[in-house]
Amino acid sequence: MRQLLRVFAVVFLSVGTAASAMAQEHSRGRTRFILAASWEPAFCATNQKKAECRNQSSSSYDAKNFSLHGLWPMRQEYCDVSEDLKQADRGRDWKDLPAVELSQDVKAKLDKVMPGTQSGLERHEWIKHGTCTKLSADKYFSIATGLIAELNASSVRDLFAENIGKELDAESIKAAFDQSFGEGANARIKMSCRRVGDVRMISELTIGLSEDAIEPQEGNEPRLGKLIQSAGSTAFGCDRGVVDAAGF
Repeated sequence: MRQLLRVFAVVFLSVGTAASAMAQEHSRGRTRFILAASWEPAFCATNQKKAECRNQSSSSYDAKNFSLHGLWPMRQEYCDVSEDLKQADRGRDWKDLPAVELSQDVKAKLDKVMPGTQSGLERHEWIKHGTCTKLSADKYFSIATGLIAELNASSVRDLFAENIGKELDAESIKAAFDQSFGEGANARIKMSCRRVGDVRMISELTIGLSEDAIEPQEGNEPRLGKLIQSAGSTAFGCDRGVVDAAGF
């Protein structure tokens, strides 16, 4: 009898553990989109000939705010794009790609948060990633600029702006994400760094988002936190780096 009870106990614990793991996995959700936010001064440190880098100064918006690199659907690229256009995009002469049709309002917002538009970055982002969202270009970039604006209104941006020229570690950045977007938000963030000379600089944050990222926004309520919380977890990546200042 005791042996039978022990067997039942083992089975019960195994089922309970599996159920707990499934519930935990469900609560983490799945990452369907990536919001890529660049720290432009670090990018420009190794891309000085690009138009956006030649024009950057300490008073530029992108000197103290995150820049929009892109909003990327997971595991989807170049949807319904011709092979000729794919090859043209991969050639990286993005100014030669077809212009993206945007409303005046969205274009103004995009030019502000994506300095790479001076080099045709929005044309590349639309062809490679935006086409896979089934949205219009105007709607796609409207959503992307709204999300990067929320990041730049957060404690994460404040942390970076207040530490230009200094080194930040992973724990400080994780704490800022949790403060801004809820406990555990840091588990959906990956940080990339690049070495310039002897200095390791923070170059980009890629932020996991749930499938609702491209859904229409209702009103002006913040939603970046909810999208992050509903995404899957990832490794943080680079553990520390310098927040580069504008200028070479």
